[in-house]
Amino acid sequence: MDDLRSLREWRAEVPEPGQEWIISGRRRLLTRIRGRGRALGRRLLVIGALGSAAALAVTTLWPQPPTPGPESTPPVVRLDSSVVLADAAEVAGRRRGAQVPSPKQWHYTKTLDKQPNSDTVRTRESWLRYDGLQAAYFKDGELHVSPESNPLDANDDDLTPQQYDAKLRELPTDPRKLLAKVTGDRHWIRGAREKGVPHTVAPANIRAYNVIMLYLSKYGTMPPRLEAAMFRALTLIPGVRIEQGVSDAAGRSGLGVWLERADNAWPTREYKILDPVTYRYLGSRMVWLRDEVWPGRDELIARKGTVWSRALLSSAIVDRPGRRG
Repeated sequence: MDDLRSLREWRAEVPEPGQEWIISGRRRLLTRIRGRGRALGRRLLVIGALGSAAALAVTTLWPQPPTPGPESTPPVVRLDSSVVLADAAEVAGRRRGAQVPSPKQWHYTKTLDKQPNSDTVRTRESWLRYDGLQAAYFKDGELHVSPESNPLDANDDDLTPQQYDAKLRELPTDPRKLLAKVTGDRHWIRGAREKGVPHTVAPANIRAYNVIMLYLSKYGTMPPRLEAAMFRALTLIPGVRIEQGVSDAAGRSGLGVWLERADNAWPTREYKILDPVTYRYLGSRMVWLRDEVWPGRDELIARKGTVWSRALLSSAIVDRPGRRG
């Protein structure tokens, strides 16, 4: 699972005697957050290809936006989530469907990452074959293509793009049935495939929200009726909030979707940012609402106001790695 979600889950758990592995696990995650690891990029590469569809040799799933400038800070306005999500469902339901890519086509993505406590913005370009058996990336100006194998972690919740597509097409388009289906999907329960790691089963509303937002944020093009049903299902989840004027790592202002928890246990708020017109995924933003320190220590993890953001700039299906659509 990706670092943001993993960090959130480690944080939500309070270690009991004999569970010191939780602390060490959080330390490893935060080491990656501070820029000394590559797991976040690999995870984005794998699940970012989840929902591509193409009938032609090259299909653009999102238009290329203007070159990003400095991050802007427009005023944030709370919106009526039921009204916004109803409109999103109407817009999504009118989209044109597309054919599924062939197994040996490639999904190209270009992203920006802005690390906490830093003005450094990292651009990443990557390619993943639709069957998940090969990946490619540029290093020092040279394209590197992996050998044909299964690059996924068997103990993680990664799926190939084909497997994601298969899971999605099994989902019902009735919002209530969809909600029940994703809530009961054991695939997304942390630790279900890891030996020696306790399973973590979040409350139903949190579990449903996380799965639906994963699909909406990582799946480039899905059946229009299913996408519409996902937006309608979100209206049935208690605590879903939407704010206008939330910026991604490229400085683009959009609609920030987040889930309010009654216990206020998390020191952070994570937004999934949607385009205010098309309701397509733009990126994500995590904001620390208060200082966070290690449990039982004085070591600071992040100060109040710290921001970690990401932007998806381009997503396209191409015939070979190195092409950008």
